[in-house]
Amino acid sequence: MQSRLYTDQHEHNTEAPSLDVGALYSQYRNYAFSIAYRMLGSVTEAEDLVQDIFMTLQSMSNQDIKQPKTYIGKMIVNRSLNVLNSARNQREHYVGEWLPEPLGVYETKNIPEQALEQKEMISYAYLVMLERLSPTERAVFVLREAFQYDYAEIAEWLGKTQSNCRQIYRRARGHLPERAAAAESYNADWKMKEHLLSRFTTAFLRHDVSAMLELLTNEPVFTADGGGVVRTIMRTMSVHKGVLAILTSPRVLKTLREREWLHAWINGELQLALMKEGKLTEVLCLETDASGERIKGIYLIVNPDKLLSVKAQA
Repeated sequence: MQSRLYTDQHEHNTEAPSLDVGALYSQYRNYAFSIAYRMLGSVTEAEDLVQDIFMTLQSMSNQDIKQPKTYIGKMIVNRSLNVLNSARNQREHYVGEWLPEPLGVYETKNIPEQALEQKEMISYAYLVMLERLSPTERAVFVLREAFQYDYAEIAEWLGKTQSNCRQIYRRARGHLPERAAAAESYNADWKMKEHLLSRFTTAFLRHDVSAMLELLTNEPVFTADGGGVVRTIMRTMSVHKGVLAILTSPRVLKTLREREWLHAWINGELQLALMKEGKLTEVLCLETDASGERIKGIYLIVNPDKLLSVKAQA
């Protein structure tokens, strides 16, 4: 009896080994962030979510988690879905157009080869494209396209059948351009992009209609995000004449012509950082067509809350 009591007490007092959360954070932080950022389109929200996930892991043991990477990935995806579903109502009341938050900025004199190889360096055009998808479509598409997970694992993470996940993926692809998957990577020919940015900057600052006509595709899109904090263009312009008028008008976007225009590495590719007295005031991201020589998308981020991560790197 005493022996059995000792055994029971011993078993009761023996705790399972706790997780080495610090080691897990070092190993899987970038992986967790890369999923969260693709899902949410917000650096701030992605970082907060990652912190919450690893805080949650502190109360768990090795017995709770057999495959840490899978467990962390599943947590990130499902919590991202919760955030997206709750954010829908907030974005319906957002002042003006909502654009994703850009990530990272580096001077071109120090080409960040290592940064370009990082998983989280997703192109800005790809992030904008993902906004067309519902939260569930986005989850399936990101896991399948960006991380090459098979349908069995995606289904297990999302609590759906493999057949359902295949249907969701096909539906998501139907909402996106043919080059959807290719849009993830940055433009490897950065010299071509650098030349394009220089031509665009010159044409814009000089109100040069002819030069801008040569740069724009037949159906360009212009979107600006001021978040109701900074005054800017309120609605997306997708008519060629309208976009051209905005970009070549002496009055529209006048303040941008008072800035210092710098080439910078943003989201793993060359874009434009606009500065005033040494401080970042706007980010201008250009999306090129398949040739890399003409501009199909122009995204102006003015909302200061969405420039925080870029300022931190700048």
